[in-house]
Formats: sequence, structure tokens, C-alpha cells
Amino acid sequence: MSLEATTIAAISTPLAVGGIGVIRISGKQARQVASKVFSPVGSRQILTVSGYTAIYGRVFDQDGDIDDAVVTVFIAPRSYTGEDVVEISCHGGLYLLQRTLRAVLDAGAVPAAAGEFTKRAFLNGKLSLTQAEAVMDLISAQGEQAARSALSMRDGKLFRKISGITSGLLQTAAHLSAWVDYPEEEIPEITDTEILTALTTAKEQLATLLATFDVGRVMKEGVETAIVGRPNVGKSTLMNLLAGFQRSIVTDIPGTTRDIVEDTVNVGGAILRLADTAGLRETDDVVESVGVELARKKLETAGLVLAVFDSSDLLSDEDMRLIEAIKGRPAIAIVNKSDLEQKIDLELIKSSIPHLVYTSAQSGQGVEELANVIAQVLGLYHFDTSAAMIANERQRICAERAKTAVDEALAALNSCFTFDAVNVCIDDAIAALLELTGERASEAVVNEVFHNFCVGK
Repeated sequence: MSLEATTIAAISTPLAVGGIGVIRISGKQARQVASKVFSPVGSRQILTVSGYTAIYGRVFDQDGDIDDAVVTVFIAPRSYTGEDVVEISCHGGLYLLQRTLRAVLDAGAVPAAAGEFTKRAFLNGKLSLTQAEAVMDLISAQGEQAARSALSMRDGKLFRKISGITSGLLQTAAHLSAWVDYPEEEIPEITDTEILTALTTAKEQLATLLATFDVGRVMKEGVETAIVGRPNVGKSTLMNLLAGFQRSIVTDIPGTTRDIVEDTVNVGGAILRLADTAGLRETDDVVESVGVELARKKLETAGLVLAVFDSSDLLSDEDMRLIEAIKGRPAIAIVNKSDLEQKIDLELIKSSIPHLVYTSAQSGQGVEELANVIAQVLGLYHFDTSAAMIANERQRICAERAKTAVDEALAALNSCFTFDAVNVCIDDAIAALLELTGERASEAVVNEVFHNFCVGK
């Protein structure tokens, strides 16, 4: 893959009004382009200063001065992209940023494509592909655990883990190849036991990594969460409590919620895509019945169910049907109105839903405990955010391919196939792992990864 010869530029801060905005320029002509639109205050010039230097002055175009600005100069290879980079920081008004960017483009730069700065960092060897993907995960992180995990991946934790597995397989493959191809040489014979140990170790490491995918996806993308129960048990009050403001209408009239009300919230480090649903009951109201049907469909597809029950009332037939529907699924029974006299059969609920929390949605009692139980149910409670983790579908597919190839190598070995056949399988595993890290990824794969980035990063 050859690097583009062009010098690229883009606004690297959000396209919204702010205190400061940044235009990033990268490429061989970055300093020359920047010098055509920037007038320094003092004697220091963009073309002659050393790297990691900031200069104060003004940006301008053919119509005159645009704004006060600070230019920061980075010289290859000691920059984010590995190329010469200049960042122009000015006031964060949209007009000012767009006019400054237009001046930079008129001076010889071309608009950067989505993710092109990070793509150049990858192509210049500044980042592995997994580290580059972690950059986007950092930007999109919605919670502390997701951000900490992405930072670990950005620091190369996954890359080093995969490289370690690959290294072990490479050593085995190299020894096998040498012993098979050069039988006349005095190369120590590799035994079945040695191969078995190496392959078993690789298989276990890959299985451990693959097991992190589901939890990682929950941290990164959140989980579809349905708040369900019969009318007037406190679903909408709970929704508002978790959202932090009145998201759902709350009344004493059964059937108030007729459509699904949705919001994304952070509860105890878990990102929940909450859906407050219509109360589950039989009704002759045409509009409400549509809402109830939507609630049942949301219940079927949810990755986590918050089933709300009224502590002050006996279990109804609808309660019993709900308990049966979520048996064995990731669910939490929320026994609401715990401040009132208890009439509900708790033992019956516990027999089907192991995780149970007492709450008073009106007062907020039990919400902290609910957050802890949610983290426990989703597997986040003891998750090590500093450990290597499979962070996306591309990485999972590569790791699965590698594990399948290792399984095939083990099967070939146990079936007494020749070492040549075993080595073919090991080579397939190595190829999948090198694609995962980006060391042997096709141009199409690389382009797809960076296509998902925002412009300016």
C-alpha cells in the first residue's frame, strides 16, 4: 500500500460552536501550506522552527485577516501521522473554522477523507490496525469502562497479545518447515508432544480472547434494555429515575404509556439503551393494544430485561406470564413500591429470576443496588479493562478463523497426518492473526476500517 503524496487538511474538532477549533494539516507540504495562510507575531517562522513548537499569530486569506491563532508544528516522523503536521488553533466559531479551512485548501492542501489522518499513522507504522481501531473506540466511548478499555487497546494491549500468540505459532511452523524441508541437516526433530503443547496453548489463549467479545460489545455499544411489567407498577417512574429527567409521562391512569419511550443512559458503567414499554395487559383499546404488542416484541429482542413488579399487590396472571417469558434470560426482577406493605410472593419470583432488587421508584431507593446488579448480570462487575479484548466484529472474525485453523491443526496431528498438513493449518492461523493486527491486511480491509472514522481523525 503506497502512501498518498498529497497534503491533507480537515477540521479536527466538532462542527459546533466552542471556545477553540482546530484545523489539522498533514503531508510533505504541511508547513509550506500553513505558512501561506499564517502570519506570526515575532520572528519565528513555520518553515524553520523545530518540532513541538507553538507560534502565535493570525490566519488570513485573500480577503484579509480571519482570526487570531496558535500554530503547532510537528516534524516527521515525530507526529501523529508520521508526516509533517501543522495544527491551526483558532476561536471555535463555525464561520471562522470553515473560512480558515478554505484558505488552507486554496493554499494547496486537499480535503482529508474519513479517518485519513489515522490511516496515514497506520501506513507509516505509528499504529497497528488494532490500535487505530481503538482510537475510534476512544472517541465514541460513552462510559468510564469503555474509555479505559479503549485506552488500553490504544496503548497496544491487544496487539501485543496477538503478537505473542502469533510468535508461538511462527516458531512451531518454522521448526516444522525446517525439519521437513531439510531432512539431511542436523535439525532437532520436533515431537508430537511439543506441537500439541504449542497448539493447545494458542487455542486456549484465543478462546480466552474471544470470550471478551460479548462483554466488550456491551461496554462499547450498550445493551438493548426493556423495562416491562403490567400497568402502574412504576415502569415510567423508573425510566425517568435512570434517565435523570422526566422522559416518560407518569400518571395513576393505567395505559398512559402507549408507545415505546427510549433513551440511552449510563448505569454503573453499563450503557443501557432503555425502552419504557406499555403496560402488559389485555385491553379493548385499539391504540393501547398496539403499544402492548410493541412491548411484547421489545421483550422478545431485549438483551436485558428489567421486569417491574408491585410489592404491594399480589402477582397477577400477567405477572406470571412475564416471569415465565423471561426465565433463563438476562433479567432483573425489580420489586417496586418497597416502602408499602408487602403482599407479593417473592419466593415465586426468585425461583425463576435469580437477580432481584427492591426499589422505591418514587424516592430513588434501591437504584444504586440496581446499578451493581446490572453490572453483575452483564459480566462487567469484575471485568479487567486493562486486559486485551476483542473490540469489534472484524477482530472477532479474524480470531475465530485463527482458532478454527488451530483446531484443524490439532485434529490433523491427532489423526497422524503428516507434519506438512499440520503446518498448512498453522499457516492459516498465522495469516488470520496477521490480518487482525494489520500486518498482512488487504487494502480493502484497511479501507473499510477507516471508512467508519470521522473526518478530521
